[in-house]
Amino acid sequence: MTNLKMGLTGLLLTLFLACDGENPARGFAVELGKGGRKFTHGETVAIGLKNTSGTAVDSVVYSLDGVRLNPEGGQVRLGDTRLGEKKLEARVYTADGDFTLEKEITLLAGNAPEIYTYEIVNTYPHDRDAFTQGLEFRGDTLYESTGQKGASSLRKVDFRTGEILARTDLPDTYFGEGLTILGDTLYMLTWQAKTGFLYNPDTLEKLGNFAYGESREGWGLCNNGEYLFKSDGSQRIWKLDPRTLEEVGYIETVTDKSVFNKANELEYVNGKIYANVWQRPSMMIIDAASGAIEGVVNFGGLENKVTQHDQLDVFNGVAYHGGRQTFFVTGKRWDKLFEVRIVKRDP
Repeated sequence: MTNLKMGLTGLLLTLFLACDGENPARGFAVELGKGGRKFTHGETVAIGLKNTSGTAVDSVVYSLDGVRLNPEGGQVRLGDTRLGEKKLEARVYTADGDFTLEKEITLLAGNAPEIYTYEIVNTYPHDRDAFTQGLEFRGDTLYESTGQKGASSLRKVDFRTGEILARTDLPDTYFGEGLTILGDTLYMLTWQAKTGFLYNPDTLEKLGNFAYGESREGWGLCNNGEYLFKSDGSQRIWKLDPRTLEEVGYIETVTDKSVFNKANELEYVNGKIYANVWQRPSMMIIDAASGAIEGVVNFGGLENKVTQHDQLDVFNGVAYHGGRQTFFVTGKRWDKLFEVRIVKRDP
């Protein structure tokens, strides 16, 4: 039996070495810039093929996340693409056949985020027991979703008085998350159940469920009038077809220094996604096409303006009122809702 095992081991080792020796990519590597893996959006860098194999190369086709690159003079511009973690591929053609080389890179934003602050326009009462997850306006009516198992709900609210005009509660097994309204449908997420709900925004009648795809959890939700955008606790904000609820793409939230993974509750305004930063009194302004974090809004000090109590939790919830051209923000178990303007901070 021992001799048989040794014979099988030797045979497998021989096969492994033979296969490795026949690897057509041996001696090749794709090179970008001066080395490293982090590059800037819009940057022009050298691109080429390192070849120590002795095999003649007929041609090479480069692509970034499946989009073909067209080098000129041995250089390529890293533009016209989404930011974040990317896969650079080189398809190498030789007389003996072709093969693909891969290189993982990170494409960062070209500029640092600008810094903003806020001005309070008005202050309104807000349900102190609401563990706020999502806010959205439809006309003058504020819709709010709340979280926690056994306490999750969907509400229509008179923002001026804080009165709850209508409410529907989620089953106790669900932890409610963000919401958005597109057309005649209200979409609401749950946290870890991989399930979202559809409602009639007029009656709050439940219309159906939908399942998540690759996105790992449900956090925030917004829309641009055509697609839904969904955060999931990672650096990705997913793009969903509102008819099928299928994930049809994503952006990754990125600064000029790193990939960032803290987007929570979302609101879409004029090509930008405004995202609460999880567990922080701040908000990101994200380009919805590229994922670049173009601005950060510091909401520090706002929590001090609400009644302090043992269950007071973090800043969360953002809605834009198109008619008033102002934002409405609050926090989990805050007794006030703030109408604010976002303004650039003085240098």
